[in-house]
Amino acid sequence: MKTDRRFQRQRDQLVEVIQEKGITDPDVLAAVGRVPRHIFLDNAFLHRAYEDVALPIGHHVTISQPFTVAYQTSLLGVKPGHRILEVGTGSGYQAAILCEMGAQVFTIERIKPLQARTARLLRSLGYRAVCRFGDGVQGWPSMGPFDGIVVTAGAETIPEDLLRQLRLPDPDIMRAGGRLIIPVGPRSHQRMMRFTRSGENSWDDEELDDFRFVPLLGDTE
Repeated sequence: MKTDRRFQRQRDQLVEVIQEKGITDPDVLAAVGRVPRHIFLDNAFLHRAYEDVALPIGHHVTISQPFTVAYQTSLLGVKPGHRILEVGTGSGYQAAILCEMGAQVFTIERIKPLQARTARLLRSLGYRAVCRFGDGVQGWPSMGPFDGIVVTAGAETIPEDLLRQLRLPDPDIMRAGGRLIIPVGPRSHQRMMRFTRSGENSWDDEELDDFRFVPLLGDTE
């Protein structure tokens, strides 16, 4: 019980940190305050679980910096019931945040041992994300269209398959088109971009802040 209280205090402090960095969406902040990030890490990093930093999780992969997770999630504009595709499951932390916000989460990971481990972990925590091993660059057409797609690796070009799997807008019910959140650029640095579907063959794009992600790869291991 003391350990639980200690981690909750650390989560509360993390929420304050990312709020000071500009995250204002109350639903995102509440989710960060609930998800037990320490469970997604190796025991060797428990003492750093609630620092606002990326940390290694094996397979040359990291758990993303909490600010980055909160930033991308805020850009999605997640509402309960939204169908969200995550490209790059990694540790499962981003998927857990989305589940906490009431989204229907579909997540793809290209590294088989990592995918299997993370799927088990998410289930054990009660998160009902649908996990798949495969090439996330191609998206998941059979589960689309999606209200949002979030890519957790840097892409040199925009994957058209992902754009095509965004939900079309529906003016009759005042529903906007789906959004793709993706860091785009060379391996050295990327610009976060948001694409919002505006028609059958049209998308509005916004260039946002600079980040540095691991590269988006289109094969599997």
